[in-house]
Amino acid sequence: MKNHTPSSQEKQAAGLLGGFKTIYRPDAKVARFLSVLGFSGIAYGLYRGVQDNYLAEIVHISAFERGIVEFFREIPGLLVVFILAWMYRFTESRIFKIGIAIMTAGLIGLLCSGTGKFIVVLFMVVFSTGEHIIMPVRTTMSLDLAQKNKGGASLGITSALSQAGNIAGFVLVTAAFFVFSRLGFDRKDTVQFKVVFAAAAALMTAAVLISLALTESTLKTSRRRFYFAKKFVKYYMLEVFYGARKQIFITFAPYVLILQYGADTSIIALLLAICALFSALFSPFMGKLIDRLGYKFIMVTDTLVLIVVCLLYGFAHRLFPRNIAFIVVCVNYVLDAIISLASMASNVYVQDISGSQEEITATLSTGISVNHVISILIALLGGLIWKVVGIEVLFSLSAFLGLLNTLYAATIKPVKAISPEGPGTPRG
Repeated sequence: MKNHTPSSQEKQAAGLLGGFKTIYRPDAKVARFLSVLGFSGIAYGLYRGVQDNYLAEIVHISAFERGIVEFFREIPGLLVVFILAWMYRFTESRIFKIGIAIMTAGLIGLLCSGTGKFIVVLFMVVFSTGEHIIMPVRTTMSLDLAQKNKGGASLGITSALSQAGNIAGFVLVTAAFFVFSRLGFDRKDTVQFKVVFAAAAALMTAAVLISLALTESTLKTSRRRFYFAKKFVKYYMLEVFYGARKQIFITFAPYVLILQYGADTSIIALLLAICALFSALFSPFMGKLIDRLGYKFIMVTDTLVLIVVCLLYGFAHRLFPRNIAFIVVCVNYVLDAIISLASMASNVYVQDISGSQEEITATLSTGISVNHVISILIALLGGLIWKVVGIEVLFSLSAFLGLLNTLYAATIKPVKAISPEGPGTPRG
């Protein structure tokens, strides 16, 4: 009997499996966890790919009402610190399962309910609640499954898998609506959106079933409510500026494309896929750039670029013919996603002035809450500004916030430059 010679594909598979063994604990059921992330990632891409067009074209949410929707959708992000504190008796794996189940309930609700504004927003909030619950515990579970000193590699794999799933979902939406258009469906036909919701709900249901097989861990992290320290005041203020300008783009940029330029679901989903792809490709580069040039330089220059992006977004339709303006706005949409990666610089700033890992975690968690407070307020204000004075003023406001961010970031004094004790030593 001849000996079997492994093929190149088999060697690659063996190498990949061996690589996983060096990253994760031998007793970790990592395949189940990664499968849940993969299925939920694709489901999220499907949901996010149709969300804005569904609201605008099917539910008939106006630009002003879009701000109100975002206000309610972001409330779970503001309350998640209290939700996690309430579930302090639960392990991280149990909280993860609960979050996945709540996301699934939101998608099933969107699939089975009508298109009334109240019911749609209600199930969007349900989905958002589950999404915000799993955000922090997904990270801690990924670290817990890793071998010692392999936490970074584990986070890299889980992040890449989620990002790949999102891109797959966006591309599937683009392809599906292209096929629907060829079959004669009108772009405002509800059936198309329900098919996508059904696919997303099916994938999330699979994720729930797989998550039930996850081994119950004993991992429980401390869930502090809020942490404020004087030395982090500038970080909190930067989060205020970032949260405000981010919310204007997340909430209203797709609506500009849909209402101002008539972008259909295929185009929006394709842009989201391109943004996700560029974010995945540029993230490592941005991290290296922050290390090389310093977080202060990145904080200042990224918002200078943002000012130009905001002004072009608000005034492109007045500066260029409609077809050219549409291309300019699409490019700006992708460019903003790349610029947003520079927000990592503020995390490095926190690390630089923190005294411990616990202080870093607590400060970043508080920063997220601060970010969400300003986000829900700016969502309401933004819709009102669009309704009363137009998108020109709305995005001029975003540019002005970018300018304030630049001026404020310029006042930061990096610890490495002024502390004789070395980097990371907190100032008094």
